[in-house]
Amino acid sequence: MIIRDVNLETVCGVTSKMPENILPEFAFSGKSNVGKSSLINALMNRKSYARTSSQPGKTQTINFYNINGALYYVDLPGYGYAKVALEAKEKWGKMIERYLRNSAMLKMVFLLIDIRHEPSANDRMMYEWIIYNGYHPVVIATKLDKINRSQVQKHVKMIREGLGMEKDGIIIPFSAETKQGRDEIWDLIEGNM
Repeated sequence: MIIRDVNLETVCGVTSKMPENILPEFAFSGKSNVGKSSLINALMNRKSYARTSSQPGKTQTINFYNINGALYYVDLPGYGYAKVALEAKEKWGKMIERYLRNSAMLKMVFLLIDIRHEPSANDRMMYEWIIYNGYHPVVIATKLDKINRSQVQKHVKMIREGLGMEKDGIIIPFSAETKQGRDEIWDLIEGNM
């Protein structure tokens, strides 16, 4: 996919009304600090359009990036960061749930999991929640460059088992450094528009 034009079009907070888009939407979900902004930047061929932060839990809104006037990348708030107040977490949860339930144009949900670690309880809950809302999440195993190549299959298996994924569930190992996995993600997006 050749990215010509990227525009952060809509930012929705807890009380915002969700946009009624007419273009397909592809949502990205994951724990705080899993590399969501880095992935979105890699997919947009931009260095720092989606804000990356050394402070986890920074994204507290749902951000809609218009790509080429043809589709949206939807950046969902990160979950599972301890320093965020419980009340704020509950509001984000309701906001994400409202989006998953009500978006007429949502085609696919990507769930990002750090390839180095077993899925957390929050990761499992999010995975099940996405399924409960009627989607088959595609798992992106981020930070691929942080493990040895010989360890990749073992870690992919650990994630698959940790989430209780079906055999045909898709896991794409991804590195924001080397861009490995980016083309497979683009292919999935283009195939589901």
